[in-house]
Amino acid sequence: MTIDKNLFRYVWRLSRGEQLRLVGLVALSVPFYFASLNVPKTIVNDAIQGRAYPNGAMQAKVLTLSFSLPEFLGGQTVTLFDGLMLERLPYLVALSGFFLTLVLINGWFKYIINVRKGALGERLLQRIRLDLFSTMLRFTPESLQHVKPSEAATIINNEVEPIGGFVGDAFIQPIFLATQALTALTFILLQSVWLGMIAAGIIAIQALVIPKLRREQLALGKRRQIEARALAGQIGEVVEGIAAVHGHGTTPYEMARINGRLTTLFGIRYRLFARKFAVKFANNLLAQLTPFIFFSLGGYLALTGSLNVGQLVAVIAAYRDLPPPVKELIDWDQQRLDVETKYQQIVENFTSASMMGDEVAAPELDLTDTRIEVQNLRVVDGRGQPAVEGLSLSLQLPQHVGLIADGGDAPQALARVLGRGITAYSGTVRLGDQDLARLPQAVFGRSVAYAGPEPVIFGGTIRSNVAYGLNLREPVPPPAGESVGTWTDYAVAGAGDADELDARILTVLGVVGLDEVVYRFGLSGQPDAAATPDVAARIIEARVAVRQALVRDGHQGLVEPFDPQLYNRNATVAENLMFGLPTGDKAMAALLGSAELVAALEREGLTAVLHAMGRSIAATMVEIFSGLPQGHMFFDRFSFISADDLPEFQEILERDERGSPEPDDRRRLVLLTFGYIEPRHRLGLIDDAAMAHMVRVRHVLKANLPASLANAVEFYDPAAVCMAAPVLDNVLFGRIAYGIADAEATVLAVVRQSVEAVGLTADVSRIGLGFQTGHGGRLISSSQRAALSLARSLIKRPAILILNGPFGAFSDAEAGRLLQAVRSFQAGRSVVMVCQGAPPANLDTVVRFSGLRLAGVDHRDTQAPEREPLPVAV
Repeated sequence: MTIDKNLFRYVWRLSRGEQLRLVGLVALSVPFYFASLNVPKTIVNDAIQGRAYPNGAMQAKVLTLSFSLPEFLGGQTVTLFDGLMLERLPYLVALSGFFLTLVLINGWFKYIINVRKGALGERLLQRIRLDLFSTMLRFTPESLQHVKPSEAATIINNEVEPIGGFVGDAFIQPIFLATQALTALTFILLQSVWLGMIAAGIIAIQALVIPKLRREQLALGKRRQIEARALAGQIGEVVEGIAAVHGHGTTPYEMARINGRLTTLFGIRYRLFARKFAVKFANNLLAQLTPFIFFSLGGYLALTGSLNVGQLVAVIAAYRDLPPPVKELIDWDQQRLDVETKYQQIVENFTSASMMGDEVAAPELDLTDTRIEVQNLRVVDGRGQPAVEGLSLSLQLPQHVGLIADGGDAPQALARVLGRGITAYSGTVRLGDQDLARLPQAVFGRSVAYAGPEPVIFGGTIRSNVAYGLNLREPVPPPAGESVGTWTDYAVAGAGDADELDARILTVLGVVGLDEVVYRFGLSGQPDAAATPDVAARIIEARVAVRQALVRDGHQGLVEPFDPQLYNRNATVAENLMFGLPTGDKAMAALLGSAELVAALEREGLTAVLHAMGRSIAATMVEIFSGLPQGHMFFDRFSFISADDLPEFQEILERDERGSPEPDDRRRLVLLTFGYIEPRHRLGLIDDAAMAHMVRVRHVLKANLPASLANAVEFYDPAAVCMAAPVLDNVLFGRIAYGIADAEATVLAVVRQSVEAVGLTADVSRIGLGFQTGHGGRLISSSQRAALSLARSLIKRPAILILNGPFGAFSDAEAGRLLQAVRSFQAGRSVVMVCQGAPPANLDTVVRFSGLRLAGVDHRDTQAPEREPLPVAV
């Protein structure tokens, strides 16, 4: 559904059924509210002053419920309840209880109405955000070039929030408040016309004066919103370009720019607060003026007999309920104006951009034997300069086509048009009998893949990034327990289920040269991602094969195995103490820092040893690293302490030397030892006696592990797989020795051979598919990001693959090999590639440009190599 420019029309269209039901609840609450206003008068006049007990009678018939019919219906009196004979005190108690009941009923009505309003507002807020996001997804590529991601996120997430808080109140709040105010005002008029007119006059002044005073407040609120959005955009821009800020030393400049924005924002907010409290002062003054008039004039009328005491009490009680709904109505009107202003700004931001066509049903696009038809194409770049002029071209598919120019960007522009990276062009481009500009995104996405120079990597795993283009099948309904469901269309990749898809993904990753990388990621990943009994058994089998191969080749010294009775010099102190790893998200330091284990370490006399070690480590680190700049590579490789923590540990050492440590100092020094590895850090802090001591404590800790930590640690077992440890540690059941030349390369080669021998390679690689790429792919290299983006295009086996400089992160030799592998994979399907320099020799067609115009089309008689069928397993 599109966003309507009128907020109230948009809200009514989405929620009129619920709005009408709430109006019914409001109408149902009016009689109870009116009765609650009338009961205090009855209490004062009938029970306290005794009007219901004429001539001092001890008892009277009270609580009679009756009504009279109109004259045209006969005028008879209908009695619903004949009443009770009660004395004055029980009557007072009964009326008070009735009043309390009415208060509870009115409170219940308010509770139900507010809860349903809140739920309605949240549903509408969800719908508004979804509609805005849907609208943004339809922005053309040209419009998106002018959209800052942080600003768009701020609008959808933050700026819509107050609108969502209002939309639930859009219709019901004024009706509910006006009903309460009019009921109270009507009651006052029924008691005294003069007092009612005075109350109505004060309310009219409030309704006219206060909104006028708030106009500048609204303008300031609008300016504040614009400045806050600009501030968010500027901060987001700095975060995205933080490498340039650090590289050029422009931190003071960026600080000054942000400070300027904050100063402007402060000035606006200060004026806004001043206006806000001025309006509040005027509102409070008018609200307090009426009670003064009521007490003085109402008291006079009571003294002169024009008004009885019960009526005066009831009027004052009713007026107590009159200002709050009036004030809330004025606040609602203020909020309405403010929200409508914000809504208009948001709608303008999201509707001023050019949009792609609506997603409509369309037949599947068959490009196996058809043509690309380009007629009189003209493309202008973002600066308004032409990139392609008057291009008319016809290409029979399938074939491999090269686009080349002797100058200008015409090949890149045509590639982007075909890949729908440019939609603002004149002329027509047709794929078969379908106009490219009118082709629905889902249909286009199944048939065409575009790989450009700037790879897009989403936060998630390698698997989810490669399979992203397969999220084309909407699940109806989603599986139980899933909010989204499985969108993966396995058939697009030629797979039947998740296991086959993994095999296809690994095949494609092999094409783009990431198979070895993913295998290495799998070795560093935990085996629980593929923890079937069969996989666990093969890991144990590989462990035996590795040990035998190392002994056979005389390399057994390159790996120090885990042994329950021995200290592993190439493992950390923490791992040696626990002889295992923590499960879940619990860190080893937190595990060993638990009160029970700390007490066990203290009993065994190990805390003093670790404290002395920690003090030596801290002193050495402070001495060596205090002069190095923050971010120096040595901190990551050798230091236990970050650059930020060095001054803190220096203070800890000084306090320790003075003999006046703080309570947490000892714990901090002990925790420092947990990551120490003697052969790596070489500080000479662990001798044979210390190793034997830790092995003894290891057995004590395991035997006395508290029940609360029973599932928090998984111990190493020579006959089992430790699911908390990486695959490599499980296969080696030990650690590669530090300080031996080529030890890692030699051991990894043996591991590779053993893993292949037991048929575990595909399982290790599947674990690697779960490696997290980080936001924007920050946890992988630029060449890996480019290859991963290319694999995403290949996995869906596109009928047309468009290559527009996706190999920029590779060397010329790597790019050549990668292009050859990709073309081999795409044999029998079409490839359109932008060529830098001489095109490959075996292209079917070469399209040549001279400047902005087509120079010629060379058709060759070469045949692309036949594509081998996709294997179903690696």
